[in-house]
Amino acid sequence: MDRVVPIILRSGRIFWLILVLLVCPLARAELWSTAYYPGYRQSAMPASKVDFTALTHVIHFALLPNTDGTLDSSANSVTLANSSDLVAKAHSAGKKVLICVGGAGSSFVTATSGTNMTKFTTNLVNFMVARGYDGIDIDWEPIDSADTNQFAIFINGLRTRLNTITPRPLLCAAVAWQPSLIASLQNQFDQINIMTYDMSGTWSGWVSWYNAPLYDGGYRFPSTGGLVPSTQSMVNTFTNAGVSPQKLGIGLAFYGKIWSGGVVNTTNGITGPRQSWSTAPTLTTASFDSIMTTYYQSNLYHWDTNAQSAYLGLDNAGSSNDKFISYDDEHACQAKVSFARNRRLGGIMIWELGEGYRASQPVGQRDPLLQAVKQALAPPRLTGITRTNQNIQVSFNSMPLALYRVQWNANFGSTNWSTLTTNIVGDGGTLQVTDTNALLQARRFYRVQTPP
Repeated sequence: MDRVVPIILRSGRIFWLILVLLVCPLARAELWSTAYYPGYRQSAMPASKVDFTALTHVIHFALLPNTDGTLDSSANSVTLANSSDLVAKAHSAGKKVLICVGGAGSSFVTATSGTNMTKFTTNLVNFMVARGYDGIDIDWEPIDSADTNQFAIFINGLRTRLNTITPRPLLCAAVAWQPSLIASLQNQFDQINIMTYDMSGTWSGWVSWYNAPLYDGGYRFPSTGGLVPSTQSMVNTFTNAGVSPQKLGIGLAFYGKIWSGGVVNTTNGITGPRQSWSTAPTLTTASFDSIMTTYYQSNLYHWDTNAQSAYLGLDNAGSSNDKFISYDDEHACQAKVSFARNRRLGGIMIWELGEGYRASQPVGQRDPLLQAVKQALAPPRLTGITRTNQNIQVSFNSMPLALYRVQWNANFGSTNWSTLTTNIVGDGGTLQVTDTNALLQARRFYRVQTPP
């Protein structure tokens, strides 16, 4: 759905009417905004600290499947108290909560074997119902080729069980593998969220690259000639396999990767993207909060326009002290929201809320990434209207990569809108559009849409 904000101009008496209309949530885009919230984060970031107005769904991470088909709720602190607190707070805010099962290297293969499948499915559904969740998120990673048939049987059986419950629970999945398999099962899922992060490593033949880039920038591996990975390429892989774009969400990483040391030449280590090495650097993971607290300085910050990615480059004395820190900042998060809207995707997914939470900061500054997402999801906001002779200049806030169309008509009740300008690309700043000779008419009505 397009986002529409009407702006009404009537000769000289316009500004009070404009402000009234702009606060109305008209035709807000229905992108989903789904965030993972681990049980082990709840002591440091209680559910009362989550801004649920920035989200449509919360996924409680995570139950672990045991090899015998039972569930482990203790490993990630999915306690009864934590479940109750999250579900109560989210439901009070009108948001859905799902329970996740899985995670990297989980024992799905044995839990969903022929002898355990029914028990595992029953245990999972019973847990969801007993704790008051609104659905289940499956995080089977990786899905190996040998497991595709078993995965399909499990998903089909689970969906059938969930369909017997009223109201109908949601079924979602986090994916990065087997696009053809996911395409064949897409009608069973309400959301399919692609894990568009962890895209780089210190592997043989590689170069330094971003953790979660939006685009590849046309850059190719010197060793193979293949394009480096990107969010766009992962989305293309799933849509080319037949997955409907409206079923897909892309990942926003509230964490980053720190490349340290290595040998690029005799005096330098890794300090930025697209660097080869003779001795591999080390690679560690750090939360957004940790990166900002420990490493961030404005003079170290870089924005890669081609990849739409942020990074810090630390060129210290001695190659062992050099660092390349790749992370999603506010700009990157907003660009990804725009990308999802421009591609007509279903939404965005955040991994994970706790890593973006800055408890040491003043109230109002503790979740900057989530607030950036919230701003990107909101309708464009008017910043000013000025008049020059018979011309009107309409100014509004933009988001990075967002596409805008400005239209007008002489009767707000009319469905016939004329396009003043289209395909304006946002940069995160203020955009201004001029309507020439607008005041030759007694009144003029405007609206801003994205995407066009």
